[in-house]
Amino acid sequence: MLSEVEQSRLIVSNTADPKRKSQLGQYFTPARIAGFMAGMFVPKEYKHCRLLDAGAGIGSLSAAFLDRWVSGDFKFKSVHIDAFEIDQSLHPYLSQTLEKYKKHEGFSYHIRETDFIHAAAGRLSNSLIREELSPYTHVILNPPYKKIRNNSAHRSMLSRAGIETVNLYSAFVALSLSLLKAHGQLVAIVPRSFCNGVYYRPFRNLILKRAAVKQIHLFESRRKAFKDDDVLQENIIIRLVRGVRQGPLTISTSTDDSFNDLCACEHPFERIVFPDDPEKFIHIPMSSKVTVLESYPGINCFSDKLDIQISTGPVVDFRVKEHLRDLPGDNSVPLLYPGHFKGKGFKGNDFEWPKKDMKKPNSIIRNTKTAKWLFPGGFYCVVRRFSSKEEKRRVMASVVDPEKIANARFLGFENHLNVFHQNKQGLSKELAFGLSVYLNTTAVDEYFRRFNGHTQVNATDLRRMKYPDLETLISLGEWALKQDELTLDMIDRKLEFVCS
Repeated sequence: MLSEVEQSRLIVSNTADPKRKSQLGQYFTPARIAGFMAGMFVPKEYKHCRLLDAGAGIGSLSAAFLDRWVSGDFKFKSVHIDAFEIDQSLHPYLSQTLEKYKKHEGFSYHIRETDFIHAAAGRLSNSLIREELSPYTHVILNPPYKKIRNNSAHRSMLSRAGIETVNLYSAFVALSLSLLKAHGQLVAIVPRSFCNGVYYRPFRNLILKRAAVKQIHLFESRRKAFKDDDVLQENIIIRLVRGVRQGPLTISTSTDDSFNDLCACEHPFERIVFPDDPEKFIHIPMSSKVTVLESYPGINCFSDKLDIQISTGPVVDFRVKEHLRDLPGDNSVPLLYPGHFKGKGFKGNDFEWPKKDMKKPNSIIRNTKTAKWLFPGGFYCVVRRFSSKEEKRRVMASVVDPEKIANARFLGFENHLNVFHQNKQGLSKELAFGLSVYLNTTAVDEYFRRFNGHTQVNATDLRRMKYPDLETLISLGEWALKQDELTLDMIDRKLEFVCS
């Protein structure tokens, strides 16, 4: 049956209005992914199944689940599906999908046209106007992907229901989890962005408090899972079980939705969410092997223990346009952008200022309005906040050498840079170079990719990483400064030597 639904998906996906899909944050689930998701549910001794499919689309996920029931893999005597779909243009397809299963005894369904957030949040907050939603035994989700505005009705309703989050996909998961019975299972395909970052911290706390993570599947190729819809986010499939004790979990990977190279490893939960991490970042190891950073006992300090602060560059250029200058001049100080750093050097030789052929300004006027955003001159380590998907390294660190900016008394860091500093003062030369060497190692890049699934490198992400102690970082810098040339292989071997 799922193969027939797939034909409808291809037609709808190719003919749907792109603007409408964007407004709804709508992406249709390919058949192979739907089948894999349905296969993640562990059969339980339920006589009656109540399945929630919120954002049901044309019914691909429901069909995959029902195919498994019809085949005898699930032993339910009855299955009822609540299929929420706000896009009425999809209802004929959804109804057609579900009607094909009506011949099977014990099957029933209800297509709900209401907004799922309104219905579920109203139910959880005991609103006077609410739909009656009985607890579900199973949830299968491909939720919409779209930011929630701070002043929106969705944000208000979610807050009243005790849910704080910033995107529709995490709202759908949080609400669905809240509607599950104890020991009920939820399988969802979602962007990986909730695994780290400040804005998703309440969501991570919610799911880790209410459920156990039993499996995470990662697609190694960013583009291939939803290639028909040109999805650029890195997606994972996650299985949660409500109200049970957290234990080891399975991490599975495949290159794409063919699952031809599927492999799976069991990991202790302490490798996924570190016990000493208040942010509850979710790490996704790609193999059972312990990473280099995990195996080095000398890497055990957070940045605050080192008395090092990491800040997002405070100069937001479009807000201070009148104070920007293309080239240095009277009363101006250097303004540094990612474009001033090539990201290919390990000795500070990738830094060029001023850069005349750059489309961005090189300087900012220092006055009473801009002074609060400026740093005193000195050595700093900087990391680009964004990397392109084509670049091999996610974390790219560079050193700001004051000699290359005419020993300027002050300088500005544009918002697309993260800055390592000490109480808004520069670092010692050796520490700046030591940090740069450490952050550019293969071990750091591999470790960072375990919890960061997009191209953005936030200051919070860098704060939650572990570093060698100050003495080791300074010794790395001293060593680097003595070398005529540095290569990736050299810094990788040096890190292993000093930290193992």
